[in-house]
Order: sequence, then structure tokens, then C-alpha cells
Amino acid sequence: MEQTEAQLEDSISCSICLDLLKDPVTIPCGHSYCMNCIKTCWDREDQKETQSCPQCGHTFTLRPALVKNIMLADLVEELKKAGLQTSSGDHCYAGPEDVACDVCTDRKLKAIKCCLVCLASYCEKHLKLHYESPAFEKHKLVDPSEKLQQHICSRHDEEMKVFCRTDQQSICYLCLMDEHKGHETVSVPAERAEKQKELEVSRQQIQQRIQDEEKDVKLLQQEVEAINGSADKAVEDSEKIFTELIRLIQKRSSDVKQQIRSQQETEVSRVKELQEKLEQEITELKRKDGELEQLSHTEDHNQFLHNYPSLSALSESTHSSSINIRPLRYFEDVTAAVSETRDKLQDILTEEWTNISLAVTEVDVLLPEPEPKSRDGFLKYSHDITLDPNTAHTHLLLFEGNKKATYMKHQQSYPSHPDRFTAWHQVLSRESLTGRCYWEVESRRGGVRVAVAYKNIRRAGRLNECLLGCNDKSWALCCDKNSYTFWHNNVKTPVSGLHFFRVGVYLDHRAGILSFYSISETMTLLHRVQTTFTQRLYAGLLFYSDGDTAKFNKPK
Repeated sequence: MEQTEAQLEDSISCSICLDLLKDPVTIPCGHSYCMNCIKTCWDREDQKETQSCPQCGHTFTLRPALVKNIMLADLVEELKKAGLQTSSGDHCYAGPEDVACDVCTDRKLKAIKCCLVCLASYCEKHLKLHYESPAFEKHKLVDPSEKLQQHICSRHDEEMKVFCRTDQQSICYLCLMDEHKGHETVSVPAERAEKQKELEVSRQQIQQRIQDEEKDVKLLQQEVEAINGSADKAVEDSEKIFTELIRLIQKRSSDVKQQIRSQQETEVSRVKELQEKLEQEITELKRKDGELEQLSHTEDHNQFLHNYPSLSALSESTHSSSINIRPLRYFEDVTAAVSETRDKLQDILTEEWTNISLAVTEVDVLLPEPEPKSRDGFLKYSHDITLDPNTAHTHLLLFEGNKKATYMKHQQSYPSHPDRFTAWHQVLSRESLTGRCYWEVESRRGGVRVAVAYKNIRRAGRLNECLLGCNDKSWALCCDKNSYTFWHNNVKTPVSGLHFFRVGVYLDHRAGILSFYSISETMTLLHRVQTTFTQRLYAGLLFYSDGDTAKFNKPK
């Protein structure tokens, strides 16, 4: 019975929509369809000379008239009343994001293919005819898409099978006769094949980049682990060192305390010993005074004269004179000495902290950024420089907010300072230089060295040790009236280039780059140094003769 029912359902189903027949019509070949299904099918074939049966392929020279088959219609209705169901419930229904089947008349099923000839989307059930009927053999099926019209020329309503390389767009064969006439064209599959090759090349490049960047990511991860490990060890080691330093200070504090207490005990003991002797002497003197007083009351003159010599003789005191030898300062000098040690230690820690801090900030794993190529690029790192009066030689006059210096014949009234240069007419900046910095120096007469130096460069003594450019603590460009030379560690290097009044200095402290440029309408590299800077740097100027002047300009 089940088999018969299934066969009956199949016999009264439309082979186009695969649902029970609706308004069934029977065409001359004997096959029956829903009136709307066969009408729609033949409407798409109107440009052809003949129409055909979708099921058997039988052709008709004239389009058959479509008349409702009343017997089939009644049969379908009777079977529906008997509870016969369509098979559509076994399929997946189309959701909001799916392409719906265009043939389904009730609830739409999900389309699995689109036909570029029919310009319709089909579910699995309604697609069977395209696979089974010879009439659909040449129809082109593609993946379902809501943008099916993109495959059809909007002007000619034809499938776009040609690709115009001139205009980089898909066109139909009629477009070749119109606006794309004479253009370079190929078939869409040929263009796809060409683009597919390019796509594969692009994918290979992308995959290679992925591999390279994955290696870089792995390398960077290793660097992160190395940085973390090194930082942890540095923290641990520095804590140990500072702990040792703290213990040393605590030990010295304990030693001083113990030494003070020991000296205190010694001095107190000496004082008490002297005090006891004095008290004994006082007791003896009081006794002697009593005897003398008693003698003074003796009425017998001979007796008085007889006893007087033995009672009047006094022993000299050996203690009173030593008490007033020095002023009583006690341990105040110790406090002063400890305070002086503290001040010196603070100075050392302050000075060395700069080096420690610099060592921390100089840690730079990634490669440095390239040196700028234009003046605008340099100006991003523009640094405002002022000169430090405490470092200026006494023949240098600073003015214009300490941005300009001139060599003077007469000495200036600067106070004494340990940072002051005494052997050469030079001066350093107040600001220290780290990171990436750029500044400019203008000198109209020449006779100036534009330099950078460590703070611990000598200020007095042997000449080369404090002369900018003549030791390992400074680098200097000598700007004479008509030429340039570079100096470092007392080595002179000739520098070629036209002489201009303004010199630009670029410093990348971390990368160890120091560059000097002559500035006119353009920037010309004069000399570049590649080294390792171990301390903060300070900008410097050196003057040769009376009247030489240089100024730090704020670059604009």
C-alpha cells in the first residue's frame, strides 16, 4: 500500500516544482505540469523557434495551448483530503541569510544552485530536472547567490560571458558590437584562469610572508623571554648590590657608633680619674687649710714659728693646667665628618645615577629608526639648547638667554665652580642629550668647534684631556672660515663640503649616530660618526680668537 501511495504521489507531482500539481495541464506529449510551472519554463524559451517538454524533450513547432486538466485537478484535491503530504518537509527551509528556491510555491526551501540560463535558484528537489532532462543540458549552474543579476548584462539582458581587459569588466557578446568594440577581450573562463594564476602567485607570496612573519613572531617571543630574563636578573643583581651597599653603610654606622662609644668610655674614664685625683687633692687641701687655721690661732709665738714651715709647704697641682688645654668640642667633629661623607656619597650617587638611568634607557632590542632624509624630518627631533654659565671659561660672555656666546678679551666675573673650563675657551650646554636630538649652531666668523661631550670631561689640567675633540670623551666639528675638520680622541679628519654659516647636528644616542650637516637652502652631510655612547652627552662650543661668536638657533 505504501509503495502504491508513493507511486501515486509521484504520478500527480509536477516534474518542474516536484510538488503536487496545481492547476494541472497536460501537453501533447502526455506529460502533466502545473500551469504556472510550464508557462514560466516556456516563457524563458520564447526566443527559441520551438518549445520542448522539460521531461521528455519532445519539441513543438507551435506553442501548445494550456488548458486545465480537470480530472487531474480533482484527483489531486481528493488525495489532499485523504492526507497525502508533499515531500517538501524533508528538505531544509530557507532562512533569512539563505538564497530561497524560486520554484517552491509554499514555504521556500534553501537553494543549492542557480541557473544562469533560467536566472532562477533551485532547491535540491527542483534542481533534479536540470540533471535528468536533456533540455537543460547546456544550462550553466553556479553556487546560489542573491546577486544573480550580476551575471546578466543590464543593457542587453544576456549572460556576461566575455571579459573586457581594456575596461576591466565582464560584458555580454552584444557589448562587443557596441561600446566595447575594438577592446581587448577574452572569455570569462580564460580571464578567470589568468586571474587564478595571479591569485596563486599572490597566495604563495602571502603564505611566504606568513611564514616569514611567523618566524619573526617566534623571534620576537624569544626576545621577550630574553628581555624578561635579563631584566629579572638585572633587578636581582642590582638588589644584591644595593643590599651589599646598605650592609656596608650599616656596618660603617655600627663601626662609628662602636668607636664613638669606645672613645666616650675612654674619655669619661680619663675625666673621672682626673676628677677623683682632684677630689683627693681638695680633701687634702681642706685638711691643710684646717691645720693652718688652727695654727693661725696659736698664741705661743715660738710654737707658731716652729710649726709654720712644715704646715705652709704646699705640693703643686699637676691637673688643673691640663683641663683648659683645648675647647670642649667633644664629638661634634665626628658628626661633621659623617655629614661630609654623606654629602660626598649623595654627590656620587647622583652622578652615577645618571649613568645607571642611561644604561637602563639605552636597552633597545629593535633596530633603530632610519636617519631622517629631509630637514622637516630632522625638525621633528628639534632640541632647545642653552649654555651652562657654570661651565663657561671666564673669557666667554653668554647672552640672549644663554643661547649665544662670544670670546672676549677681558675676563668675566664668574664665581668659582668645579665645572668651569680653565684651560680652553669653551662651554657646555645645561641640558643633557639622549634619544634622538637635532639642533643648529650659527657662526658668522668661523673659528668655532661645534661639539658634544660627556659630563666627566676634564675641566682643568693636561690640555688634551679637557680640549673638545682631543680626547675619548668628546667629538667636535671644527668650523674655520673656509673649511671643516672633524676631531675625536686627538685624531683630525678632513671634511669636504662648502662652508656655510649654519651647522646642523643630529644625534641618535641609542643607535650611536652623530651627524653634522651644513645648512643652506638644503642640508648637506659633512660627517657622520657611528659609535657607542656610554654616557649622556652635552652640546659644546670651543672658540679660538677674540670676537668669535656662535649661537644656538631654535630650528624652524
